[in-house]
Amino acid sequence: MATSAPAGDASSSPPAPQPQVEPARKAVRVVVKGRVTGVGFRDWTASTAESLGLAGWVRNRRDGSVEALLSGDPAKIEDMITRRLPVGPPAATVTAVVPSPAEPVDPSAGFEIKFTV
Repeated sequence: MATSAPAGDASSSPPAPQPQVEPARKAVRVVVKGRVTGVGFRDWTASTAESLGLAGWVRNRRDGSVEALLSGDPAKIEDMITRRLPVGPPAATVTAVVPSPAEPVDPSAGFEIKFTV
């Protein structure tokens, strides 16, 4: 005959709280090609990235492309790369979005518009 454990037994106590798990972060460096300079692409990118809670930076390049570092939630980065950057602001014509891996930045750094390189 089986006996039940007394009410004060450790096996009946609530489970210990789980440690807070830091949300997954990743970063991607993106080069956007097409008609993307002189059309407000940097401002649009910064505003869109901030609205998604991403950190990083954006800048024009002398070759006429725009380069950005996007850091934060992997799903939000994927949304930015696959849905938003290929369209860009109304005056832009994007012909390519070329991502490559990068090191994540501190989320508190925010999103910065940098000078042309």
